[in-house]
Amino acid sequence: MLATSQGDLSAAIGTGVYTAREASRLLRISPAKINRWLGGCAYRRDGVVVVQRPLWEPQLPRAAGHLELGFRDLVELRFVDAFLRAGLSLQAIRACLETARAHVEDDRPFSTRRFRTDGRKIFLETVRDADAPELIDLGDRQYVFRDVVDRTFKDLDIEDDAVVRWRPYQGRASIVIDPTRAFGKPITAQGGVPTVALADAVRAEESEAKVARLYDVAPSVVRDAVRYEASLAAA
Repeated sequence: MLATSQGDLSAAIGTGVYTAREASRLLRISPAKINRWLGGCAYRRDGVVVVQRPLWEPQLPRAAGHLELGFRDLVELRFVDAFLRAGLSLQAIRACLETARAHVEDDRPFSTRRFRTDGRKIFLETVRDADAPELIDLGDRQYVFRDVVDRTFKDLDIEDDAVVRWRPYQGRASIVIDPTRAFGKPITAQGGVPTVALADAVRAEESEAKVARLYDVAPSVVRDAVRYEASLAAA
């Protein structure tokens, strides 16, 4: 369900629109982390209030005080999460983002063609220019960094200079998240049927074959949609 107000819907067309909770479901990242990374936060350390700035400003304005994210935000968040899982600190990721923005000339550099090709170079440049020992020590992790970039781009489609589509179910072409279709909700590549609609229909009809006929999609696509939705529910 779209949280964006009717007046802001035009901004979401072609951009995709996701609440922090919807993004959490798709990315398997907690809403608290998403709110902290893109909304910023403040905490007290040794009696001093420390303010942590957002990693970047989301594509869409807040709706009723809540974060509203676009498709490019989702892709960037995937990279942030992948880098954290690989052992990079948020400080290191923030430094890499700043270097990448200058190199790529895009506010969301991780989701660009140039980052795919020049990501390792950007990472090494970040390490080379770093003053903090924590960042300098990352130099020997360049191979891990390259592996994360290659793996994360594997199910993303790039056109012109930026990521335009995500194939979220095992990289298969049957299911897509495309900001130009259905406000970026998961749908079948052919026909644009929401995966949640197919999964609900199979539960009601108790027959993937019947649902395939009803929605005029291949039975294999129905199976992919059901399994994809099940994987989201299980996360």
